[in-house]
Amino acid sequence: MDILTAEFFQRALIGGALIAITAPLMGLFLVLRRLAMIGDTLAHVSIAGVALGFLINVYPVAVGLLFAIVASFAIELLRRTYRTYAELSIAIIMSGGIALASLFFTMGKGFNMSVSSYLFGSIYTLNYTDLWVIAVVTVIVLATVTLHKKELFLLTFDEDAAAVSGLPVKYFNIMLSILTALVISASIKIVGALLVSALLTIPAACGLTLARSFKQAVALVVIIGELAVLAGLWIAGESNAAPGGTIVLLLIAILIASIVAKQLRRA
Repeated sequence: MDILTAEFFQRALIGGALIAITAPLMGLFLVLRRLAMIGDTLAHVSIAGVALGFLINVYPVAVGLLFAIVASFAIELLRRTYRTYAELSIAIIMSGGIALASLFFTMGKGFNMSVSSYLFGSIYTLNYTDLWVIAVVTVIVLATVTLHKKELFLLTFDEDAAAVSGLPVKYFNIMLSILTALVISASIKIVGALLVSALLTIPAACGLTLARSFKQAVALVVIIGELAVLAGLWIAGESNAAPGGTIVLLLIAILIASIVAKQLRRA
């Protein structure tokens, strides 16, 4: 049977294609603001929420999303508290997320195998509820970024200038954190919490390597994300390999090719 005709694979392609739009897009903003590690942090916190969801028998992605949103507010609060050491907020919240996850793991040993699918990704098990969640997140992210593209551009490149110009910096910082939390929570079942930061940062690294303007970078990160996810899924499906790992390795290969292409262009 051709794998492309299998219903589970078609659901995987749809979910992957949607996340390949939003994750690289949000990753670009994070990388430009030097907050690339926030992806790992929120992913670990989301896993704690997923584990709690299994423990109390509530839709795990919803609980993971709630945890990620709360963590995004906490990160922003700590960033304002420790302005000189902003990265400290990420380390603190990540530590808390790992601690909670380990606690919930020990409380519910019977569901550890289910939670592990969120650690390493399980895109082939996406159901229609998962697809609806991913679709809603995609619409929210794209609508918000489109509506506030000028403000986000100014905030990303010069937060102090944005504040001086009267832009509500606190509001937009929280908004970006919440959007990132939404994307990460929707992504962890696709590539897994341990690999989700790759989907956020590597397309951004490729785009920034090749692009000559911010608009070009936005377009490139989405194109690269789509190429890696869809091609990675097809390769994994045909070779019976792990889809999350295949996608990330393909992203790394594209990054290497991007760096080589830039060097050749300079030469």
